[in-house]
Amino acid sequence: MSEPRISPTAPVTVPSPSSPSPAPAASPPQAGTADTVLTPLGLATVLLGAALPFLDFFIVNVALPTIDHDLHAGPALLEMVVGGYGIAYAVLLVLGGRLGDMVGRRRLFGWGTAAFGVTSVACGLAPDAWTLVAARVAQGAAAALMLPQVLATIQATTSGQRRTRAMSLYSGTAGVVSAVGQVLGGVLVSVDVAGTGWRSIFLINAPIAAVALLLTARAVPETRSQRPTGVDGWGTLLLSVTLVALLVPLTEGRAAGWPLWSWLLLALFPVAAVAFVVVEVRQERAGRTPLVPPSLLRVHAVRSGLTLITPFSIGWGGFMFVLAVALQEGLRLGPLAAGLALVPMCVTFLAGSLAGPRLAARYGRGLATGGALLQGAGLLIVAATFWYGWDGLGPLGLAPGLAVQGLGQGLLMPLTMRLVLSEVPVDRAGVGSGVLVTTQQAFMALGVATMGSLFLSLTPSNGMRQALAITLGVQLVLVVVSVLLTLRLPKSVR
Repeated sequence: MSEPRISPTAPVTVPSPSSPSPAPAASPPQAGTADTVLTPLGLATVLLGAALPFLDFFIVNVALPTIDHDLHAGPALLEMVVGGYGIAYAVLLVLGGRLGDMVGRRRLFGWGTAAFGVTSVACGLAPDAWTLVAARVAQGAAAALMLPQVLATIQATTSGQRRTRAMSLYSGTAGVVSAVGQVLGGVLVSVDVAGTGWRSIFLINAPIAAVALLLTARAVPETRSQRPTGVDGWGTLLLSVTLVALLVPLTEGRAAGWPLWSWLLLALFPVAAVAFVVVEVRQERAGRTPLVPPSLLRVHAVRSGLTLITPFSIGWGGFMFVLAVALQEGLRLGPLAAGLALVPMCVTFLAGSLAGPRLAARYGRGLATGGALLQGAGLLIVAATFWYGWDGLGPLGLAPGLAVQGLGQGLLMPLTMRLVLSEVPVDRAGVGSGVLVTTQQAFMALGVATMGSLFLSLTPSNGMRQALAITLGVQLVLVVVSVLLTLRLPKSVR
C-alpha cells in the first residue's frame, strides 16, 4: 500500500511524553508554532543561500575559455571543473537532507554556507587546474550540505498560501539564478575586477556567504525531525557509487579518449543501482529508515513529479552548457555579450514563476502542460534563429526564442516542485527535499555530460552550426517527453 496523502497544511502532531521520540522540550518545535514561522527576512536569507549553489553550477560556463588560457587546463580538466562540482553536489544531497533532519536544518545551513564561502575562496586562489578541480569538488560538497535545508525549512515552517508563494520564489530563484550565473560570469570576466579575471566569479561568493551566515543566526528558525533517524551507511555508499559510476565516465570519457576505466565504471553503474534499490527496500521492510524511502516514491505526486524533472533537467543542464560554447566559440561573442544574451530568459522565467500560483489554482496541471509546450516553442525559435541567422547573429537575435523558452520553464518548474513536496510529511522534509534536489542536480550534470559530449564530438566533422542543430533536436525530443509526462501529474494543485 502507498503512503496516505498528506495535506501540506496538515498540523504537526507532537509526540506524547510516553513516546520513544524526544520530548518536545528537547528539540526545536515544528511548523505551526510562533517560534518557527519563517519571516520574510528568513525566507530571503534561505533563498540567498539557495542562489549560491545554482549560481556556481553555471557561472563557470562563460569563463571556461579564460580559465583554459590562464591555467592551460585542456578539455578533460575543463570538463571536470564543471562536472566535478555537479557530481559531488549530486552525490551528497540526500545525505545533506538527512543530516539536517537529524541535527537541525538551520545549523546545517549555516555550516554549509560557511564551507561554501571558504571553498569558493579556494577556487578563486587556485594556482593550477588540478587544484581548481579539487576545490570545485569541495565546493559541491558544501553546497550539498546547504541546499536541502532550504526546501526543508520552507516545508517545516510554512503552510497554505505562504508555502505556495515561498515555493514559487524558490523555484523562480533557482531558474533565474541559473541563467543569471552566466550573465554575471560574463560581466565579471569582462570587467576584470582588480585584475582577478575569471577568479572573481568564485571570490564574489565569499561576501555573499558571509551576509547569509549573519542573517541565518538572526532570522532563520531551527527545525529538525521529531523522529530523527541515523545515517543509512550502505544506502549512502551505494548511491554515491551509482552516481559516480554514471557521471564520471560520461563527463570525462570523451575528453580522455574513452579509456578502459571509463567503460569499467559504466559497467559498474547498473550493478550499483540495483544493489542500492535492493538495500533500500530491505531497510524499509526491516523497520529502519533508508536514505531514499521506497514508500516515498510510491506517492503519486512525488513519483510523477520526479519523473518529469528528469528529462527537463537533462535538457536544461545540457542546453546552458552548449549555448555558452556556441555563443563564444561559434559566434565569437565575448563573455559579456554571451552572458547578456540570456537576460530575456531570466526576465520571463521570473515572470512565469511569480504568475504560476494564481494560474495553477485555475488551470491545475494544464499549466504544466502549457509551460512545457511554450518551452518547446521557444526552443524551436532558438534553433531556427541559429540555423537561418548564423552569420552575423548577435546576442539580441536570440531574445525572442529565449524569452518564450524562459516563460514556459517558469510556468512548469515551480509547479512541478510544489507537487513533489506537497505530500511529503514535515518530519521527512529533509529527505524529500534531498531526493528532489538530487534528481534535479544529478540529471543536470548528466545533461552537461551527454549533450555537451554530443555537441563537442559532432563539431569537428559537421561544423558548429549543424552540431548545434542536432543537439537542440535531441533536447526537443526531451521536451516532447516532458509534455507527455505532465499529463501524469495530479489534476489539481493544492
